[in-house]
Amino acid sequence: MNSVHIIGNLTRQPELRFTPNGKAVTNMTVAVSDRFNKENTYFFDVVVWNKTAELCAEWLDKGKKVGVTGRLTTRTYETQDGQKRKVVEIVADEIDFLTPKGSQSSPPPRQAQADDWSDIGSQVNLGDDMPL
Repeated sequence: MNSVHIIGNLTRQPELRFTPNGKAVTNMTVAVSDRFNKENTYFFDVVVWNKTAELCAEWLDKGKKVGVTGRLTTRTYETQDGQKRKVVEIVADEIDFLTPKGSQSSPPPRQAQADDWSDIGSQVNLGDDMPL
């Protein structure tokens, strides 16, 4: 089972970009303090796709607290001088915005609308929205 759960603070502004196919992808880094030794901090690169990526870029800022649930992946790339590098990233399945209400940049409260529930029970077509 490949499952990761972290809670920490963003170390930089989330970076939103779009793939050639038009899919949104946001990259961000989350700092997590060691539970037992507060002097140790771990930094995790997080990748978020699709609508969640757009929401993260819109509402999150450097320093905001987030919860991330996802899976570990590795990615290999080549540097400008031809060296191959491998990085470990968390591909997020879920992002929880944990900065308390009333803080700057927190999303406005939203009431559920009747239309929000109109598709319950209908078939969902994922199509090409999966980042695989």
